Parts: sequence; C-alpha cells; structure tokens
Amino acid sequence: MNNVRRMTGRTLNYHEVGATRLGPLPDGYHHLHHTERIGRGRADFEAAGTAVTTWRTHRESGARVRATAARAERGVRLEVSAGAGPLRVSAPCEVIWTAYEKDRTGFAYGTLAGHPECGEESFVVDIRDDGSVWFTVMAFSRPAAWYTRLAGPLVPAAQKWYARRLGHTLRRVTTG
Repeated sequence: MNNVRRMTGRTLNYHEVGATRLGPLPDGYHHLHHTERIGRGRADFEAAGTAVTTWRTHRESGARVRATAARAERGVRLEVSAGAGPLRVSAPCEVIWTAYEKDRTGFAYGTLAGHPECGEESFVVDIRDDGSVWFTVMAFSRPAAWYTRLAGPLVPAAQKWYARRLGHTLRRVTTG
C-alpha cells in the first residue's frame, strides 16, 4: 500500500481522458482492440464482471495489483506491476471511468506520471442479445520512459499478448 500512497501527487500523463469509453481512439498513439468470447449466460456475465472490477483478472494473469480500493471506482489509484526482482516494472494508474450496467461491466484506467507508457486502457465485459459473454480490452498508448521507447515494436506486441492472457484467464475464472 505504501507504493499506492506515493501516487497521491501524481497526475495523468496524457490529455485524451475518457477516449476508451466511447471512442474514437486518438491519433498519435498505438491502438489496441482485443475482443473475445468468454462465456454464455447471465451467471458468466456476472462472474466475469466481478473478476474484472475487483482486479482478480489482472492478478490471476500474473500481475501484482495494489489499489486504494477493492473494486474499480472512478478516482481509485492503483499500481500494476509485472516481472521479478530488478526487472519488475511498475505502472501507476487511476481509474477514470466505470460501467456497472445491466449488460456491460468494466472500467478504464489512465496512466499516471511514472508509468512506462502514457495513455488509457479499458477492460469491459458485455452480454449480447444471444446470451454470449464477451471481454474487450481497448487501449491507446505511446512510450513515456526510455526503456519503452527503446523496446519499440516489442511493446505493442507485449500489450496484445497480455490482452489475450487476460481473456484466457477471464474465461477460465468465469466458466470454472
């Protein structure tokens, strides 16, 4: 929790706040849009929505999450980190919007100063008219640290890989 408290004075490091909610995604950034079917029926939708908004999907995908609240709500600060030892990369974020709706649940976080990227990423579960349950990750980002600039095209590939991992994890969590 100490790391999360250190984020208090940090501000969002990009201007297009909220663009993942309705789009379009802004120019000048790498865009990520990953959607996959993760289940069927209201029970799967509810389970998936809970897993996404309580950080479970991230944690069970291998990330460490430290947050100022147990559930995604606007203004919640969190630090998502991955890696090990000196290779652990921390990413301070703030939840900028949430959706707790009948057929749509999720949130987006924006990057704070100190994040290796600048931009926004959303994680949304929706149930469609046919009862199928879908998970979507939508993001726009660009490098904000020397090492993400140096990594070049590896960063978008890693982001796509992680979005797929989140979907796989969420499908496993949702369907038991």
